Order: sequence, then structure tokens, then C-alpha cells
Amino acid sequence: MATTTTAPGRPLTLRELNRALLGRQLLLRRSAMTAAQAVEHLVGLQTQVPHNHFTALFSRLAGFDPEDFSRRFAEREFVRIPLLRNTIHTVTADDCVALRPLLQPVMDRPMPGTFARHLGGVDLAAVAERARHLTEEEPRTWAELGAALLPHWPRSDAQALAMAARHRLPLVQTPPRGLWRQGGLPRHTTAEHWLGRPLAAAPEPDPDPDALVLRYFAAFGPASVKDLQTWCGLTRLRSVVERNRDRLLVFRDESGTELFDLPDAPRPSAGTPAPVRFLPEYDNVFIGHADRTRIISPAARDRTWKGNRAFPVLLVDGFVRGIWRLETARETATLTVTVFGGPLTAEQRADAEAEAGRLLAFHAPDAAVRDQRWQQDD
Repeated sequence: MATTTTAPGRPLTLRELNRALLGRQLLLRRSAMTAAQAVEHLVGLQTQVPHNHFTALFSRLAGFDPEDFSRRFAEREFVRIPLLRNTIHTVTADDCVALRPLLQPVMDRPMPGTFARHLGGVDLAAVAERARHLTEEEPRTWAELGAALLPHWPRSDAQALAMAARHRLPLVQTPPRGLWRQGGLPRHTTAEHWLGRPLAAAPEPDPDPDALVLRYFAAFGPASVKDLQTWCGLTRLRSVVERNRDRLLVFRDESGTELFDLPDAPRPSAGTPAPVRFLPEYDNVFIGHADRTRIISPAARDRTWKGNRAFPVLLVDGFVRGIWRLETARETATLTVTVFGGPLTAEQRADAEAEAGRLLAFHAPDAAVRDQRWQQDD
């Protein structure tokens, strides 16, 4: 992989930023990392949709075994927990223990008014303590937890009480939700109870985010302070970057925005080939920056997001060029791909069909018929 020798300070082009991001995100070639190494390097995988970690890792790792990952997930090597931006991420158990206290300020932000107005006068610390007991007694859905809390605060609202517990406690979602080809209602217990160990003690008065900031640049750089804060949900990180400035290189994008990066991190040249990849909705590669044009154009984003709903996407030459859906019925698996932004070249189409075949074989290995349907929408 060719690496640019660009001196710090010279503007990085959009394609240079694109290739850097793809390289950090293990999307320029499938990596030989283990699943645990990859999840740690990426500082978790956004898995608002429970099974997204399978597609995300399939597209990043050579020889990824979903059954083995699922077994390790069930054995508590990985957990799914609200973390960065207060959204659900799959992380290693070690990162859960280390990062969850650091990100408590993100969880402490006021809840939506629809919940908050039902919690006036409620002792939230007492709610959290009662919820801890209930969820450690047995994993519970939000509805079950709210119903169990309501008798103690009958003038409140069951859903609001459950959401208060979500914000105050480190609650993980327990299997079978998130396992390969399995599902189930989202049930929750505390990370300490599930993992059998306490969370890391946060330094006082504030947790130290320096290591997290440097890990961000390793997985998403070069990037701005605004990008960093958008990614994690923490604020006032400019001072953290400044005190680490002597450990970082400084670049700029074409608009002049200051970008930071680790000196030894790969920055592939703009001409580095980028393979076709199919990624799940809400993938890390789309949510790690305030400025997402390095991976998706505004026009493409309008095609891939509808309100709060996102669609799985197709990357061609490093940028979003389509959306896809997979449907299974009896012994047939059908992958429908909608391409936009102009027709693919013959070579791009051939590469995309080959990768689509691999995706179908991964998700539907037992299907007697694996069908691809391609359509253009411009």
C-alpha cells in the first residue's frame, strides 16, 4: 500500500482522506487481524442493528468465521452496550470495562423531554440502584424493567424510569441477541454482573480521555477536533488534542480545516486501489466524522438515509455508490443492489458482482439458489 510522503501542513485531497480512512478501517484489503484485534483497533463496531457486526467484520477480515465470533460473544469476550454517542456498540470486554466510565458524561446528558417530564422529583440514584438489583437478578427488557420499577415510583412513568436506568447504569444487551442467526428481545443486565468484574475506576474529578483520543486518530485520522467530538459524543476535547500536539502531525483539508494524525499511521496515496465492499447500515466508516464527504457525498447520503433510518451500502472506488438488501425465502437468497451516481464501469460491475457473490455465500451458505438483482437509480 503506497503511503504519501506529504509534509505536514500541506492540504490533503478528498481522495487522500478517503484512502486514509479506508486503510484505518481495514477496507483497502481484508486484514489478517483476529476479530478481537479488529474490534479493539476500531474502538468498537456500531451495532444499533444487532447483527451488523457480522457483515462489518466479514468485509474487513480475511477468513472471518461468524460461528467462532458468535461463540466468543456468548462467552462474554465481546458485549453490546451503549457507548460512543450513547449508541450501541460491540466492544471487547476489556474496552467495555475501560471505556464505559470515560463516556458516562455522554450518558448524563438530559433525556428527551418526553421522558424527563415524568421524572420530576424522582431520586435518579435510587432508581439506578433499584434497577441494578432487578437487572442483576435476571436480564430484563425495558418494558419489564419499567414495570418492575413503577410500583416504587407510581406517579412516574414506566418507560421513563427504564430510560433513567439506561442513562445511569452500564447495561449490556445479553445473548442470544447479537448471535449468528439467532435473535431475541433486547434484555439487559449490568456490565459488572455480566463480566464478573468492576468497571475501571475513573480518575477524579474527570476521566482522562487522552488514550481514547489517540486511538481515534489511529482508526479514523487524519481528522479534526470536531470530527473527534462528533464520533465519541464528548465535548471540550480541543485541550486534550493540544496537550498531545507534540505527539501528532498536523495537516489541513482542502477547505483549510486543521486535521490531526499519528506520525506512523498509514496515509495511502490518492491512487491506491479501493476494492468493492458491502457494508451494513450505520457502519463505523460513516459515523466517525462531522465531515463525511471523505466517504459519502451529500447526494449519496440523501439516498442512504431516510429520517433516522439508514440502509446498507455499496462502496465502489472507496465511495458510496449504492444500497443493498438481502432477502431469504426457503432455499433462495436474493441480493438486490441499487446503484446511483452513474453507471458502474464494466470492471467495477464485475468486481461488484464477485463481491456480491461472496456476501451471499457468507450470509446464506446453505441456500440452493443465490440470486443477484442489479438496478440503476439516477
